[in-house]
Amino acid sequence: MDPLFCSFLACKFPQPNPLLSSSSSSLLRSTTPTPSSSTYPPFLRISHPTFYATPAATSEFPEIEIARPPGARMVVTEKKRPVPVPVPPSSPLVTIFNSLDDFINNFIGLPLPPSIDPNHVLSGNFAPVDELPPTVCEVIEGSLPRCLHGGAYIRNGPNPQFYPRGPYHLFDGDGMLHSIRISQSHGRPVPVFCSRYVKTYKYIIEKRAGSPVIPNLFSGFRCLAGCAVAIARVLTGQFDPLNGISVANTSVAFFSGHLYALAESDLPYSVRVTADGDIETLGRCDFDGNLSASMTAHPKIDPNTGEAFAFRYSPVPPFLTYFRFDAQGKKQPDVPISSLSRPSFFHDFAISERYAIFPDIQLWMNPVEMVMRGGSPVGTDPTKVSRVGIIPRYAKDESEMRWFQVPGFNILHTINAWDEDDGDAIVMVAPNMLSIEHAFERMDLIHNSLEKVRIDLKTGTVTRQRLSQWNLEFAVINPGYLGKKNRYVYSAVGAPFPKISGIVKLDILSASSTTDQECIVAKRMYEPGCYGGEPFFVAKEPDNPEAEEDDGYVLSYVHNEQSGESRFLVMDAQSPDLHIVAAVKLPARVPYGFHGLFVRQCDLKMDS
Repeated sequence: MDPLFCSFLACKFPQPNPLLSSSSSSLLRSTTPTPSSSTYPPFLRISHPTFYATPAATSEFPEIEIARPPGARMVVTEKKRPVPVPVPPSSPLVTIFNSLDDFINNFIGLPLPPSIDPNHVLSGNFAPVDELPPTVCEVIEGSLPRCLHGGAYIRNGPNPQFYPRGPYHLFDGDGMLHSIRISQSHGRPVPVFCSRYVKTYKYIIEKRAGSPVIPNLFSGFRCLAGCAVAIARVLTGQFDPLNGISVANTSVAFFSGHLYALAESDLPYSVRVTADGDIETLGRCDFDGNLSASMTAHPKIDPNTGEAFAFRYSPVPPFLTYFRFDAQGKKQPDVPISSLSRPSFFHDFAISERYAIFPDIQLWMNPVEMVMRGGSPVGTDPTKVSRVGIIPRYAKDESEMRWFQVPGFNILHTINAWDEDDGDAIVMVAPNMLSIEHAFERMDLIHNSLEKVRIDLKTGTVTRQRLSQWNLEFAVINPGYLGKKNRYVYSAVGAPFPKISGIVKLDILSASSTTDQECIVAKRMYEPGCYGGEPFFVAKEPDNPEAEEDDGYVLSYVHNEQSGESRFLVMDAQSPDLHIVAAVKLPARVPYGFHGLFVRQCDLKMDS
């Protein structure tokens, strides 16, 4: 993480209660986390890329003593840079700082709005769960398609290991991966479910301290007193912000033969799914020292070349930096984008076969407002005109970056983009937030309108077309069509968001190019009281170039709030009602989360 970025990330964080028990539901099992059986040495340098594992609270990461001044206690990473060992829980300093945090939260901090009140945010199926080791599941309906055999569906999401007493935003929780691996026994598919924390530096430091230590990114900076306590924790060696403060809770990506858990505030964390269905964290990855700062949680992997395209944004110049990895995972040089006059909030972007496309929306990073007035770290500027930046995807500098105004076009996620007219035009499909001012405070008031935007690079003309009136977000396509013209989109339906009441399929090429049109061609709405997550499309024959674009299945976790039961659903993507071809009863509750993906058996073997 950029040291300048860390400078304002030392602020208030909550005093903990023990993790909420999940025993309230008959489906929830309290499971004692077991140390991983990983054969990796504690600080292994893998030939490519490079991973730096941090010490854990189990024998998986034993401490390594090094030469040190009298009284100092250090461990070392592969980079040979010492990392402070957290103060033991019995230290008076921990009690003092926790008491100060508790006093600030109760007597100095501002009243908590619902968006950062843990009693509201962590209610119902947003409440955290315990880790669950690999557990065999029961297929209660249909049968699992052959294209899933040997692979794994993995979804990321927030799951705080300590229940906060102070402010907590939905985006703040420690990353937990929920995986269902379709193993095989005697020629038959056997689903194995597992839930594991991503063992980030933040997670390990706080696990060993027995309480929150590192401030939350979206809610931990609400007053100067909290900042002072956080700085004091750094000065007394309780944590080092240069080791990252990420929760790695946003998404999962697979490229260059490795699987990564991602959050845009830090470096990627390499993880893997073992043969028995367990999930292991291998360490924080800097790609041989070439990735020194944070990276987007939404890299784009070209299905033809294997390259990964990414970026980072920052509150200090350069506010946006574009970069890529080749097919072997070697990071290429940064391309700083200096044409931005102030920091904007860039969560996602898109690529076509020729270009990278960046939406510069009406959200911007506002740390001063957050600290001085107890506001959000991301602010809204209604006077700003949204625009889209387009740069050749193999650009070596920003000289060819062009910006096009698209008023009112505010998107957090993109769906796809492609070139038209031999590269003289760009088309991008994305859900547009019609109530941008509620983006982080009242997500239930947001309505997302799916739009297709076409930009003529010769004339500068921008045309827009609404593809649906429904409230749609968390949309995906067949991954084999990323960056190419595609027909079908599979999107979650807000119930309202952040809950998801169903999935729809859209034919985005069926609409006239000049008028708005409802493009939904199939849908599955869940039963009352049931809510799901982001869908993911898996092609039935991913290596067959003649296969139809929608010949495959849509995957998602779904939770029944009345019975407390969670299921893994597999739906036929070509059927008009997205017919359920398989349902797996899960042995534990799966909280609502963010993004996931399916990793094929051949890729899991590559990663092992």
